Amino acid sequence: MKTRLPFIFIIITMMLNSIGIGLILPVMPDLIAELTGGSISSAALWGGVLATTYAVMQFFVGPTLGNLSDRFGRRPVLLVSLITLGLDYVLLTFANTIWWLFVGRVIAGIAGATFSTASAYIADISAPEKRAANFGLVGAAFGIGFVIGPAIGGFLGEIGPRVPFMAAAIVALANTTLGYFILPETLPQSKRRTFDWARANPLGALIAIGKIPYLTSLVVVFLLFTISHQAYPAVWSYYTIERFGFSPKMIGASLAVFGLFMALVQGGLIRMIIPKLGEMRTAMWGMGMNFVVFILVAFLGEAWMLFALMPFMTLGAVAGPALQGIMSKLVEDDAQGELQGIFASVTGIALILSPITMTSTFKYFTSTDAPYYLPGAPFLAASVLEVSAMVLLFVIAKRIWGTSPTPAE
Repeated sequence: MKTRLPFIFIIITMMLNSIGIGLILPVMPDLIAELTGGSISSAALWGGVLATTYAVMQFFVGPTLGNLSDRFGRRPVLLVSLITLGLDYVLLTFANTIWWLFVGRVIAGIAGATFSTASAYIADISAPEKRAANFGLVGAAFGIGFVIGPAIGGFLGEIGPRVPFMAAAIVALANTTLGYFILPETLPQSKRRTFDWARANPLGALIAIGKIPYLTSLVVVFLLFTISHQAYPAVWSYYTIERFGFSPKMIGASLAVFGLFMALVQGGLIRMIIPKLGEMRTAMWGMGMNFVVFILVAFLGEAWMLFALMPFMTLGAVAGPALQGIMSKLVEDDAQGELQGIFASVTGIALILSPITMTSTFKYFTSTDAPYYLPGAPFLAASVLEVSAMVLLFVIAKRIWGTSPTPAE
Protein backbone atom coordinates (compact mmCIF):
# COMPACT_ATOMS: atom_id res chain seq x y z
CA MET A 1 0.00 0.00 0.00
CA LYS A 2 2.94 2.30 0.46
CA THR A 3 3.19 3.09 -3.24
CA ARG A 4 3.05 6.44 -4.94
CA LEU A 5 -0.15 5.74 -6.87
CA PRO A 6 -2.67 5.94 -3.97
CA PHE A 7 -0.85 9.03 -2.72
CA ILE A 8 -1.21 10.76 -6.11
CA PHE A 9 -4.89 9.76 -6.23
CA ILE A 10 -5.72 11.37 -2.88
CA ILE A 11 -3.78 14.55 -3.71
CA ILE A 12 -5.70 14.93 -6.99
CA THR A 13 -8.99 14.34 -5.17
CA MET A 14 -8.20 16.98 -2.56
CA MET A 15 -7.17 19.47 -5.23
CA LEU A 16 -10.45 19.04 -7.11
CA ASN A 17 -12.41 19.35 -3.89
CA SER A 18 -10.67 22.60 -2.95
CA ILE A 19 -11.40 23.97 -6.42
CA GLY A 20 -15.09 23.50 -5.63
CA ILE A 21 -14.75 25.31 -2.31
CA GLY A 22 -12.69 28.12 -3.82
CA LEU A 23 -15.18 28.72 -6.63
CA ILE A 24 -17.82 30.13 -4.25
CA LEU A 25 -15.70 32.32 -1.96
CA PRO A 26 -15.54 35.45 -4.15
CA VAL A 27 -19.35 35.66 -4.47
CA MET A 28 -20.45 34.87 -0.91
CA PRO A 29 -20.50 38.54 0.22
CA ASP A 30 -22.67 39.57 -2.75
CA LEU A 31 -25.01 36.60 -2.38
CA ILE A 32 -25.50 37.20 1.34
CA ALA A 33 -26.08 40.92 0.72
CA GLU A 34 -28.62 40.02 -1.99
CA LEU A 35 -30.53 37.66 0.29
CA THR A 36 -30.48 39.92 3.37
CA GLY A 37 -30.66 43.33 1.71
CA GLY A 38 -27.86 44.61 3.97
CA SER A 39 -24.43 46.18 3.61
CA ILE A 40 -21.09 44.42 3.27
CA SER A 41 -20.46 45.07 6.97
CA SER A 42 -23.72 43.28 7.87
CA ALA A 43 -23.04 40.55 5.29
CA ALA A 44 -19.74 39.82 7.05
CA LEU A 45 -21.59 39.07 10.29
CA TRP A 46 -24.06 36.80 8.48
CA GLY A 47 -21.09 35.09 6.82
CA GLY A 48 -19.59 34.45 10.25
CA VAL A 49 -22.84 32.90 11.49
CA LEU A 50 -23.04 30.66 8.42
CA ALA A 51 -19.44 29.54 8.90
CA THR A 52 -20.18 28.81 12.56
CA THR A 53 -23.18 26.69 11.58
CA TYR A 54 -20.92 24.63 9.34
CA ALA A 55 -18.35 24.30 12.11
CA VAL A 56 -20.84 23.16 14.75
CA MET A 57 -21.86 20.25 12.55
CA GLN A 58 -18.23 19.40 11.78
CA PHE A 59 -17.38 19.47 15.47
CA PHE A 60 -20.05 16.95 16.43
CA VAL A 61 -19.82 14.67 13.39
CA GLY A 62 -16.02 14.68 12.78
CA PRO A 63 -15.06 12.06 15.41
CA THR A 64 -17.95 9.82 14.34
CA LEU A 65 -16.77 9.79 10.74
CA GLY A 66 -13.14 9.37 11.84
CA ASN A 67 -14.09 6.31 13.90
CA LEU A 68 -16.22 4.98 11.05
CA SER A 69 -13.17 5.18 8.77
CA ASP A 70 -11.18 3.20 11.37
CA ARG A 71 -13.90 0.54 11.27
CA PHE A 72 -15.01 0.40 7.61
CA GLY A 73 -12.04 1.98 5.81
CA ARG A 74 -11.18 5.39 4.40
CA ARG A 75 -12.58 4.94 0.89
CA PRO A 76 -16.35 4.67 1.65
CA VAL A 77 -16.33 7.55 4.13
CA LEU A 78 -14.42 9.76 1.72
CA LEU A 79 -16.70 9.00 -1.24
CA VAL A 80 -19.90 9.59 0.73
CA SER A 81 -18.51 12.92 1.95
CA LEU A 82 -17.64 14.00 -1.59
CA ILE A 83 -21.02 13.16 -3.13
CA THR A 84 -22.81 14.91 -0.26
CA LEU A 85 -20.78 18.08 -0.87
CA GLY A 86 -21.68 17.96 -4.57
CA LEU A 87 -25.38 17.71 -3.81
CA ASP A 88 -25.03 20.53 -1.28
CA TYR A 89 -23.68 22.86 -3.99
CA VAL A 90 -26.71 21.97 -6.13
CA LEU A 91 -28.94 23.00 -3.22
CA LEU A 92 -27.09 26.28 -2.70
CA THR A 93 -27.41 27.15 -6.40
CA PHE A 94 -31.13 27.61 -5.88
CA ALA A 95 -31.04 29.30 -2.45
CA ASN A 96 -33.55 32.15 -2.30
CA THR A 97 -33.44 32.93 1.42
CA ILE A 98 -30.67 33.22 3.99
CA TRP A 99 -32.19 30.21 5.80
CA TRP A 100 -31.69 28.10 2.71
CA LEU A 101 -28.01 28.90 3.01
CA PHE A 102 -28.13 27.70 6.63
CA VAL A 103 -29.54 24.33 5.53
CA GLY A 104 -26.74 24.07 2.98
CA ARG A 105 -24.09 24.77 5.62
CA VAL A 106 -25.56 22.11 7.90
CA ILE A 107 -25.30 19.50 5.15
CA ALA A 108 -21.77 20.61 4.22
CA GLY A 109 -20.72 20.45 7.88
CA ILE A 110 -21.95 16.86 8.19
CA ALA A 111 -19.90 15.98 5.11
CA GLY A 112 -16.92 17.96 6.36
CA ALA A 113 -14.78 14.88 7.02
CA THR A 114 -13.27 15.04 3.53
CA PHE A 115 -9.96 16.53 4.64
CA SER A 116 -9.72 14.66 7.93
CA THR A 117 -10.36 11.32 6.21
CA ALA A 118 -7.84 12.26 3.54
CA SER A 119 -5.28 12.94 6.27
CA ALA A 120 -5.95 9.52 7.80
CA TYR A 121 -5.50 8.08 4.30
CA ILE A 122 -2.13 9.85 4.04
CA ALA A 123 -1.12 8.55 7.49
CA ASP A 124 -1.93 4.98 6.37
CA ILE A 125 0.44 5.10 3.40
CA SER A 126 3.24 7.21 4.91
CA ALA A 127 6.17 6.19 7.07
CA PRO A 128 5.99 7.98 10.47
CA GLU A 129 8.97 10.22 9.67
CA LYS A 130 7.35 11.30 6.39
CA ARG A 131 3.85 12.06 7.67
CA ALA A 132 4.33 15.74 8.48
CA ALA A 133 5.77 16.50 5.04
CA ASN A 134 3.01 14.48 3.36
CA PHE A 135 0.34 16.27 5.40
CA GLY A 136 1.90 19.39 3.90
CA LEU A 137 1.22 18.03 0.42
CA VAL A 138 -2.48 17.78 1.29
CA GLY A 139 -2.22 21.49 2.09
CA ALA A 140 -0.41 22.03 -1.20
CA ALA A 141 -3.24 20.32 -3.10
CA PHE A 142 -5.65 22.60 -1.27
CA GLY A 143 -3.49 25.57 -2.27
CA ILE A 144 -3.39 24.59 -5.94
CA GLY A 145 -7.16 24.25 -5.87
CA PHE A 146 -7.29 27.73 -4.41
CA VAL A 147 -5.22 29.05 -7.29
CA ILE A 148 -7.74 27.68 -9.78
CA GLY A 149 -11.03 27.85 -7.85
CA PRO A 150 -11.18 31.49 -6.74
CA ALA A 151 -9.80 32.74 -10.05
CA ILE A 152 -12.57 30.95 -11.95
CA GLY A 153 -15.12 31.81 -9.25
CA GLY A 154 -14.28 35.51 -9.46
CA PHE A 155 -14.69 35.42 -13.25
CA LEU A 156 -17.98 33.50 -13.07
CA GLY A 157 -19.15 35.79 -10.27
CA GLU A 158 -19.16 38.66 -12.73
CA ILE A 159 -21.91 36.78 -14.59
CA GLY A 160 -23.97 36.23 -11.44
CA PRO A 161 -23.48 35.23 -7.77
CA ARG A 162 -25.08 31.80 -8.30
CA VAL A 163 -23.05 30.70 -11.31
CA PRO A 164 -19.98 29.61 -9.24
CA PHE A 165 -22.25 27.31 -7.17
CA MET A 166 -23.30 25.52 -10.35
CA ALA A 167 -19.65 25.11 -11.33
CA ALA A 168 -18.74 23.90 -7.81
CA ALA A 169 -21.47 21.23 -7.99
CA ILE A 170 -20.09 19.96 -11.30
CA VAL A 171 -16.53 19.85 -9.95
CA ALA A 172 -17.54 18.09 -6.70
CA LEU A 173 -19.63 15.43 -8.45
CA ALA A 174 -16.88 14.88 -11.04
CA ASN A 175 -14.47 14.55 -8.11
CA THR A 176 -16.69 11.84 -6.61
CA THR A 177 -16.71 9.95 -9.90
CA LEU A 178 -12.93 10.18 -10.15
CA GLY A 179 -12.52 8.98 -6.58
CA TYR A 180 -14.82 6.02 -7.16
CA PHE A 181 -12.62 4.70 -9.95
CA ILE A 182 -9.11 5.57 -8.74
CA LEU A 183 -9.08 5.58 -4.91
CA PRO A 184 -8.07 2.21 -3.41
CA GLU A 185 -8.67 1.33 0.24
CA THR A 186 -5.62 1.89 2.46
CA LEU A 187 -6.70 0.42 5.81
CA PRO A 188 -6.44 -3.40 5.72
CA GLN A 189 -8.92 -5.54 7.64
CA SER A 190 -6.19 -6.55 10.09
CA LYS A 191 -5.78 -2.94 11.26
CA ARG A 192 -9.46 -2.07 11.60
CA ARG A 193 -11.05 -1.82 15.01
CA THR A 194 -14.56 -2.12 16.37
CA PHE A 195 -16.69 0.99 16.15
CA ASP A 196 -17.31 2.36 19.64
CA TRP A 197 -19.93 5.06 20.23
CA ALA A 198 -18.17 5.98 23.48
CA ARG A 199 -15.21 7.19 21.41
CA ALA A 200 -17.16 8.34 18.34
CA ASN A 201 -18.04 11.74 19.78
CA PRO A 202 -15.91 14.80 20.62
CA LEU A 203 -15.88 14.25 24.38
CA GLY A 204 -15.25 10.50 24.20
CA ALA A 205 -12.49 10.92 21.63
CA LEU A 206 -10.76 13.60 23.68
CA ILE A 207 -10.96 11.40 26.81
CA ALA A 208 -9.42 8.51 24.84
CA ILE A 209 -6.48 10.55 23.58
CA GLY A 210 -6.09 12.27 26.95
CA LYS A 211 -4.38 9.11 28.18
CA ILE A 212 -1.47 9.71 25.80
CA PRO A 213 1.25 11.99 27.28
CA TYR A 214 1.43 15.51 25.81
CA LEU A 215 -1.37 14.90 23.30
CA THR A 216 -4.09 16.91 25.05
CA SER A 217 -1.80 19.92 25.44
CA LEU A 218 -0.77 19.66 21.78
CA VAL A 219 -4.45 19.59 20.77
CA VAL A 220 -4.92 22.89 22.64
CA VAL A 221 -1.97 24.37 20.72
CA PHE A 222 -3.48 23.13 17.45
CA LEU A 223 -6.81 24.73 18.43
CA LEU A 224 -5.29 28.15 19.17
CA PHE A 225 -3.23 28.02 15.98
CA THR A 226 -6.26 27.08 13.87
CA ILE A 227 -8.51 29.77 15.37
CA SER A 228 -5.95 32.43 14.57
CA HIS A 229 -5.14 31.11 11.08
CA GLN A 230 -8.85 30.99 10.21
CA ALA A 231 -8.86 34.80 10.35
CA TYR A 232 -7.82 34.79 6.68
CA PRO A 233 -10.78 32.86 5.21
CA ALA A 234 -13.19 34.35 7.77
CA VAL A 235 -12.77 37.99 6.76
CA TRP A 236 -10.68 38.04 3.56
CA SER A 237 -13.55 38.86 1.17
CA TYR A 238 -15.09 41.45 3.49
CA TYR A 239 -11.75 42.99 4.49
CA THR A 240 -10.54 43.41 0.91
CA ILE A 241 -13.86 44.94 -0.19
CA GLU A 242 -13.92 47.38 2.72
CA ARG A 243 -10.22 48.28 2.76
CA PHE A 244 -9.30 48.19 -0.93
CA GLY A 245 -12.61 48.15 -2.81
CA PHE A 246 -11.97 44.75 -4.41
CA SER A 247 -14.49 43.37 -6.95
CA PRO A 248 -15.41 39.64 -6.99
CA LYS A 249 -12.86 39.18 -9.79
CA MET A 250 -10.15 40.88 -7.72
CA ILE A 251 -11.06 38.86 -4.62
CA GLY A 252 -10.73 35.72 -6.72
CA ALA A 253 -7.37 36.85 -8.09
CA SER A 254 -6.01 37.65 -4.62
CA LEU A 255 -7.13 34.27 -3.27
CA ALA A 256 -5.55 32.59 -6.28
CA VAL A 257 -2.21 34.25 -5.56
CA PHE A 258 -2.56 33.29 -1.90
CA GLY A 259 -3.28 29.70 -2.94
CA LEU A 260 -0.25 29.63 -5.23
CA PHE A 261 2.09 30.62 -2.42
CA MET A 262 0.34 28.15 -0.10
CA ALA A 263 0.94 25.34 -2.60
CA LEU A 264 4.62 26.25 -2.90
CA VAL A 265 5.07 26.29 0.87
CA GLN A 266 3.06 23.17 1.70
CA GLY A 267 4.20 21.15 -1.30
CA GLY A 268 7.86 22.17 -1.45
CA LEU A 269 9.37 24.29 1.30
CA ILE A 270 7.94 22.27 4.16
CA ARG A 271 9.76 19.18 2.88
CA MET A 272 13.03 21.08 3.25
CA ILE A 273 12.24 22.91 6.49
CA ILE A 274 11.11 19.95 8.63
CA PRO A 275 14.23 17.77 8.03
CA LYS A 276 16.44 20.72 8.96
CA LEU A 277 14.54 22.07 11.97
CA GLY A 278 12.49 19.10 13.17
CA GLU A 279 8.72 19.18 13.61
CA MET A 280 8.69 20.98 16.95
CA ARG A 281 10.99 23.82 15.87
CA THR A 282 9.15 24.12 12.54
CA ALA A 283 5.87 24.61 14.40
CA MET A 284 7.43 27.25 16.67
CA TRP A 285 9.03 29.07 13.75
CA GLY A 286 5.79 29.04 11.73
CA MET A 287 3.70 30.47 14.55
CA GLY A 288 6.26 33.18 15.19
CA MET A 289 6.04 34.16 11.53
CA ASN A 290 2.24 34.29 11.76
CA PHE A 291 2.38 36.55 14.81
CA VAL A 292 4.47 39.16 13.01
CA VAL A 293 2.49 39.01 9.75
CA PHE A 294 -0.89 39.37 11.47
CA ILE A 295 0.23 42.64 13.04
CA LEU A 296 1.49 43.94 9.70
CA VAL A 297 -1.71 43.00 7.84
CA ALA A 298 -3.83 44.80 10.42
CA PHE A 299 -2.37 48.17 9.40
CA LEU A 300 -1.92 47.81 5.62
CA GLY A 301 -2.55 50.98 3.64
CA GLU A 302 -2.30 49.83 0.02
CA ALA A 303 -3.45 46.75 -1.90
CA TRP A 304 0.06 46.05 -3.22
CA MET A 305 1.25 45.60 0.35
CA LEU A 306 -1.25 42.77 0.78
CA PHE A 307 0.22 40.95 -2.22
CA ALA A 308 3.77 41.65 -1.02
CA LEU A 309 3.01 40.00 2.33
CA MET A 310 1.37 36.88 0.89
CA PRO A 311 4.58 34.78 0.79
CA PHE A 312 5.03 35.42 4.50
CA MET A 313 1.34 34.80 5.30
CA THR A 314 1.57 31.35 3.77
CA LEU A 315 5.02 30.55 5.16
CA GLY A 316 3.59 30.46 8.67
CA ALA A 317 1.23 27.66 7.59
CA VAL A 318 4.07 25.13 8.01
CA ALA A 319 3.11 25.01 11.69
CA GLY A 320 -0.09 23.08 10.96
CA PRO A 321 1.40 19.98 9.26
CA ALA A 322 4.28 20.02 11.76
CA LEU A 323 1.83 19.83 14.66
CA GLN A 324 -0.12 17.07 12.91
CA GLY A 325 3.11 15.16 12.37
CA ILE A 326 4.05 15.42 16.03
CA MET A 327 0.67 14.13 17.17
CA SER A 328 0.31 11.37 14.56
CA LYS A 329 3.49 9.75 15.94
CA LEU A 330 1.89 9.43 19.36
CA VAL A 331 -1.03 7.18 18.31
CA GLU A 332 -1.27 3.66 16.88
CA ASP A 333 -2.11 2.86 13.25
CA ASP A 334 -5.64 1.70 14.11
CA ALA A 335 -6.41 5.08 15.72
CA GLN A 336 -5.20 7.41 12.97
CA GLY A 337 -8.78 7.93 11.78
CA GLU A 338 -9.84 8.76 15.31
CA LEU A 339 -6.99 11.27 15.62
CA GLN A 340 -7.96 12.88 12.31
CA GLY A 341 -11.56 12.98 13.54
CA ILE A 342 -10.31 14.86 16.58
CA PHE A 343 -8.49 17.25 14.26
CA ALA A 344 -11.83 17.71 12.47
CA SER A 345 -13.55 18.49 15.78
CA VAL A 346 -10.78 20.86 16.85
CA THR A 347 -10.99 22.54 13.47
CA GLY A 348 -14.75 22.62 13.98
CA ILE A 349 -14.31 24.41 17.31
CA ALA A 350 -11.98 26.87 15.59
CA LEU A 351 -14.51 27.38 12.81
CA ILE A 352 -17.20 28.00 15.42
CA LEU A 353 -15.15 30.56 17.32
CA SER A 354 -13.01 32.18 14.62
CA PRO A 355 -15.55 33.30 11.98
CA ILE A 356 -18.04 34.73 14.43
CA THR A 357 -15.28 36.39 16.48
CA MET A 358 -13.40 37.78 13.49
CA THR A 359 -16.47 38.96 11.57
CA SER A 360 -17.97 40.54 14.69
CA THR A 361 -14.68 42.33 15.31
CA PHE A 362 -14.65 43.44 11.67
CA LYS A 363 -18.24 44.71 11.89
CA TYR A 364 -17.55 46.59 15.13
CA PHE A 365 -14.47 48.37 13.80
CA THR A 366 -16.03 49.21 10.41
CA SER A 367 -19.44 50.43 11.61
CA THR A 368 -20.33 54.10 11.59
CA ASP A 369 -20.17 54.35 15.39
CA ALA A 370 -16.82 52.53 15.76
CA PRO A 371 -14.47 54.24 18.25
CA TYR A 372 -11.62 53.67 15.80
CA TYR A 373 -11.99 52.62 12.15
CA LEU A 374 -9.77 49.59 11.60
CA PRO A 375 -10.82 46.90 9.07
CA GLY A 376 -7.69 44.94 10.02
CA ALA A 377 -8.70 44.59 13.68
CA PRO A 378 -9.47 40.84 13.33
CA PHE A 379 -5.82 40.22 12.47
CA LEU A 380 -4.72 41.88 15.71
CA ALA A 381 -7.00 39.48 17.58
CA ALA A 382 -5.42 36.61 15.64
CA SER A 383 -1.92 37.74 16.65
CA VAL A 384 -2.83 37.46 20.34
CA LEU A 385 -4.05 33.89 19.85
CA GLU A 386 -0.96 32.99 17.83
CA VAL A 387 1.50 34.15 20.47
CA SER A 388 -0.52 32.28 23.13
CA ALA A 389 -0.17 29.05 21.12
CA MET A 390 3.54 29.68 20.68
CA VAL A 391 4.13 30.13 24.42
CA LEU A 392 2.20 26.95 25.26
CA LEU A 393 4.11 24.97 22.62
CA PHE A 394 7.40 26.27 24.04
CA VAL A 395 6.44 24.90 27.47
CA ILE A 396 5.47 21.54 25.95
CA ALA A 397 8.68 21.41 23.91
CA LYS A 398 10.82 21.92 27.01
CA ARG A 399 9.05 19.02 28.74
CA ILE A 400 9.30 16.70 25.73
CA TRP A 401 12.95 17.45 25.07
CA GLY A 402 13.70 17.10 28.75
CA THR A 403 12.24 13.59 28.89
CA SER A 404 11.83 11.90 25.48
CA PRO A 405 12.53 13.96 22.36
CA THR A 406 11.43 11.21 20.00
CA PRO A 407 7.78 12.35 19.60
CA ALA A 408 8.89 15.80 18.58
CA GLU A 409 11.53 14.91 16.06
